[in-house]
Amino acid sequence: MAEIRCCVLGATGFVGGQIARAAAALGWRVRGLRRRPNEVGAIGDLDVEWVLGDLADPASLVSAMRGCPLVFHAAGYYPRHAQDVWETLQHAVTGMRNVLSAASTAGVRRLVYTSAYTTVGPPSHAGQLAAERDLYVPGSVHLPLFEVKWAMEMEALRATLQGLPIVSVLPGFVLGPGDPKPTSGALLLLMAQGQIKEYLEGEVNVVDGRDVAAGHIAAAGRGKPGQRYILGGHNLALREIQETVAELTGSKPPGSGLRLPAVASRWSGKFEVPGTHQLRVLEHWQPLDSSRAREELGLPAPIPFERTCRDALTWFHQQGLLKSGPVEAEPG
Repeated sequence: MAEIRCCVLGATGFVGGQIARAAAALGWRVRGLRRRPNEVGAIGDLDVEWVLGDLADPASLVSAMRGCPLVFHAAGYYPRHAQDVWETLQHAVTGMRNVLSAASTAGVRRLVYTSAYTTVGPPSHAGQLAAERDLYVPGSVHLPLFEVKWAMEMEALRATLQGLPIVSVLPGFVLGPGDPKPTSGALLLLMAQGQIKEYLEGEVNVVDGRDVAAGHIAAAGRGKPGQRYILGGHNLALREIQETVAELTGSKPPGSGLRLPAVASRWSGKFEVPGTHQLRVLEHWQPLDSSRAREELGLPAPIPFERTCRDALTWFHQQGLLKSGPVEAEPG
């Protein structure tokens, strides 16, 4: 069997780290891009060929991709405190164009791009879940994140039409172990630490980071260039997530007398609490239909959410980010 070499952009992050781990488990040779020497994210135990580079440095990207027919681009720009939307968009699009140009120059034969669930708009038909066919309408959400992710995915589509084979994958809300920043897992930490005392309203598609990595691997082999695939897990009410966290930590669930409406979550931007930026997009979360990816990419059933939540909380505890891990499950 021919040796498979891949380059992971964003290998020190949550999704990129899980992709690198899944690829290494298959015996693939993994090259990881990092901006700072000695930075290893959550995969310091893996045999990764680390190279220095930056999305703003095209030459470093070409060097990183050279000799790797397969590239995973999981180093997407995530604006948290953007003041100037146009400047933010320019920064994101420039970085994306640098990646795509480098991939073409380096002779990459397949690029799997990690887009975002924010590029999926509301369902076009009543009574159906939002799916790949439902497109975000630029300007419909007043948050830079939505504009940035849409613009980046459109750059990927443009490059595909020009001959670069790109498959875009759209993970739901990713949780699980191995979130080093932490990023999306910061919301779990807020819940586990008792900093969100009211029920949150709404529904979201939650997916385990390990399932997301498996979806990337499958997209590399079975995905169709120019297509996009939602990598989803379980459609859950936010209240269900809060109750699961409370059960696993042995703490009291949020007070049932008060609920925090999604629109009121905008207060989060006023506080310097890690993870509150996630609350700013809460009102725009929605359940998703991930059946297309399961059917076309041959993905198995998703990891149960209780396991995802338990493994994530255990990992945060091991990293010193949570005082105590989840309570032991009762035997039987």
